[in-house]
Amino acid sequence: MTTETPMAWPRYDHPDDLAAIEATPLAARGLPGTSYDLLRRAAAQWPERTALTVLPDAASWRTPRNRTHADLLADVHRAANALHRLGVRRHDSVALLSPNCDELITALLAAQLAGIVTPVNPALARDHVAELVRRAGARVIITASPELDPEAFATGAELARQGLVDHVLVLSPTTGGTTTLPSVPNATVAHLADAAADCPHDRFLGEPPTSGDLAAFFHTGGTTGAPKLAAHTHANEISDAWMIAANSVLDDDSVVFAALPLFHVNALVVTLLAPLFRGQRVVWAGPLGYRDGVLYAEFWRIVEHYRIAAMSAVPTVYAVLAACPVDGRDIGSMRCAMVGASALPDGVRTTFETATGIPLLEGYGLTEATCASVRGFLDVRRPGSVGQRLPYQNIRIVDADTGAERPAGQAGTILISGPTVFPGYVQGPAADGHLISAQGKVTDGWLDTGDLGYLDGDGFLHLTGRAKDLIIRGGHNIDPRTIEDALLSHPAVTGAQAVGQPDERAGEVPVAYVTLADGTVGEDDLRAWAAAHVSEAAAAPKAVRVLDALPVTAVGKPYKLALRADAARRVLSDVLGDIDHVQGISADADSGSVTVTVTLGALAPAAARGEVERRVGNFAVACRVVAPHRGDD
Repeated sequence: MTTETPMAWPRYDHPDDLAAIEATPLAARGLPGTSYDLLRRAAAQWPERTALTVLPDAASWRTPRNRTHADLLADVHRAANALHRLGVRRHDSVALLSPNCDELITALLAAQLAGIVTPVNPALARDHVAELVRRAGARVIITASPELDPEAFATGAELARQGLVDHVLVLSPTTGGTTTLPSVPNATVAHLADAAADCPHDRFLGEPPTSGDLAAFFHTGGTTGAPKLAAHTHANEISDAWMIAANSVLDDDSVVFAALPLFHVNALVVTLLAPLFRGQRVVWAGPLGYRDGVLYAEFWRIVEHYRIAAMSAVPTVYAVLAACPVDGRDIGSMRCAMVGASALPDGVRTTFETATGIPLLEGYGLTEATCASVRGFLDVRRPGSVGQRLPYQNIRIVDADTGAERPAGQAGTILISGPTVFPGYVQGPAADGHLISAQGKVTDGWLDTGDLGYLDGDGFLHLTGRAKDLIIRGGHNIDPRTIEDALLSHPAVTGAQAVGQPDERAGEVPVAYVTLADGTVGEDDLRAWAAAHVSEAAAAPKAVRVLDALPVTAVGKPYKLALRADAARRVLSDVLGDIDHVQGISADADSGSVTVTVTLGALAPAAARGEVERRVGNFAVACRVVAPHRGDD
């Protein structure tokens, strides 16, 4: 690792730059080996430059807590040494259970230095949190304080009472201040700041990680029970962060805005590690992030004040921001807004870019490939595409049945290879580390994403659907099995299938279809039952619909595409129902993805067609508008 001179960055703002970048092997670029090496490099090159500006909450954006790169390194040393003193070693996991706050950033990097970090969504059901902690083998949990997130603290304390963890370390709100912590049987309980106060700040006392060591376990949507835990090595994280940082859109002085939760890979890789490569300042939102309603009222003031150059969010965030008046604020610093995690409706793109003048930069990735694998370009727009593969990653499109490679323009299963592909899912702790298996997800270095798409003639990726059944609500993965299991626990339900229904704000929301033993229970009662029995509020279905029979394939397997088509037809029927010239709305999934057809009357004026297209454009759904004797769109 070289710390005397800044890293030379290749030109990367056009698709044609990819070949020149890859002419230099990744191994020859001298990347830091680990997140710790990356942090030390930043502290050596830019010790007095501000690394973090953390807002206590959206309303208090004028009074943040600032830390330099040197401050951050010193704090990470202290916290990592505190973990080391508690017995955390290279193959030990440390669980995090907290909304974003200033100390959580320190805790995450410290846990990766002392051992392996396992960030967990505090909104998950307590039994799911317990299962993830058990599978990770974590004996130390770092939780929010009672005043920061009382439920997270209560969950950490309960895991200690159950004997699942031995130590509970507590994070204070960004505003500071500490309260007396209650004692918890079977565990030591202390504020992280107090536990680290007397630890060395200038070095780590334990064994530092190497590039091949495990760095993190991130949970992702599974098929049954608790979410899966995807393992990441330091090399996975560093290579992906470098690929994201190696762009010509931002320079070393650019300021990045971060508001996604740190249990999400995007928050770690895109808005923490990638900025460390360039010494960029990151402004972190408060604990509610994009869920803080006040943030939207203050957002353009924050952009103007801190000269924000880039941000990363899901489509629903941009749909809301498009309706927030700029009111003459100087937001010219914002070069681009990155978007991913779920499909970007054309209407959201058009409305946001028109209202703000800020271009949306799409990307594609998944936790099993660390974070990002595809990105778009500001000056080369390819409608319908999420972009070009990132350097040193490769993409193939194959037939789902035969594995044969599909030619350009023909859809199939998306496979990814390269240095970001994960080693596998964590099955549980073992005597010498962890049991990790790719479970058929990786074959000969190629990751089966479970997504469907095609590459055009220029190598741009177009997504056409998901082979997997995950419902993605505002960028949050929902396992449909949790909804189905909840409904099947009702004594009258004999069958249940949950799918995503297109939604103007959330991208899609869960809905369910059921069959009943008798007709004594209504759909509203079933919806209330599901909401009371699912593992998290986001998974509560917006509607439960009763059918005589659930659709199946010719071999008797559940056919969810038919249900997705029905859900799309229903929601667009509601949205377009007041347009006089709409004569019919249908949906089919014969092509392997859902397409909605809107039929207009023969004498429908152009304005009616335009209004249909405008409304449909706010949904991530393929749509045909048909007018008899006038041709099809």
